[in-house]
Amino acid sequence: MKKLALLICLLLISMASFASPSIFKATSEQPVDKLYDGLKSALEEERLFVVFEANIGGNLANFKDNWGDNYNRNHLDEIRGLVFCNAWYANEVSNKDPDMLALCPLKITLTEKQGKTTALFVLPSSVAGASPAAATLKEVEGKVKAALKAAGFEAK
Repeated sequence: MKKLALLICLLLISMASFASPSIFKATSEQPVDKLYDGLKSALEEERLFVVFEANIGGNLANFKDNWGDNYNRNHLDEIRGLVFCNAWYANEVSNKDPDMLALCPLKITLTEKQGKTTALFVLPSSVAGASPAAATLKEVEGKVKAALKAAGFEAK
């Protein structure tokens, strides 16, 4: 019985290690195309302005022939990135801890597989630690989570 309990504990610990606490993950049952514009609008409602949009999946597809069997082994149907920033928050962070400007601009990566979309966002608070800019970064983090929720994503 003790061995079984130990085995279960080890299994749970190993499963927990797959998800990084530094990455916020939210999902939707809808494809990227149905969510994308709504997410951009939701970010802008939070005063986070998209400054660059990357069709990462489209760029990777250009290398399909070169990479052969190593191309898209997880069979993702779409990969896109939204890069965004807010000048006021960037200024606040630069005033409190210029090193934390490594986080500016922020980004969300969207992946789609079989019609379901996952949003991935590196949590600034996990990087900030005890930085003087931590509270400001936590505030921005909250705005990003709110935008994802408003766009139809659910936290995992």
